[in-house]
Amino acid sequence: MTWMEFFGCTFIGFGPPLALFIFTISNDPLRIIILIAGAFFWLMSLLLSSILWYAVVPLRDKLVFGLVFSVMFQELFRFAYYYILRKAESGLKKVSDFETGAGVIHDVMTKHAIAYVAGLGFGLMSGAFSLVNVLADSTGPGTVGISGQSDLFFLTSGKVA
Repeated sequence: MTWMEFFGCTFIGFGPPLALFIFTISNDPLRIIILIAGAFFWLMSLLLSSILWYAVVPLRDKLVFGLVFSVMFQELFRFAYYYILRKAESGLKKVSDFETGAGVIHDVMTKHAIAYVAGLGFGLMSGAFSLVNVLADSTGPGTVGISGQSDLFFLTSGKVA
């Protein structure tokens, strides 16, 4: 039962992003690079917020301190990623444009597509970090809900990710 719960929660949490990746991103290498860069920028914001949390010893007990600075760093890195993509936009257009036989140039990477792919990268990494510990606990010995806890814990965690 634990492995069924593991795969069920995994596919609830990551089924829609996986479908978005397969149908809209996987056929374009440039979109894959932007997706991975978005995930990397989210990881960098997490690293910076954890370094700050570790450096400021007296405030480790305060959850609000970590939460506020984590959100601030995520938004700062999101803006930095946006700024870098805006600076690289002309180069991305040269790489992604292709010409058909009729001489018409098609733009594969529009601003909306870049925003969508970068946001999916941020979201995938955020979801992975929020769900991976819960999924690891779902395969171990024991049953959640046997001592009066909610038996819908894993299902709820899968939907939140």
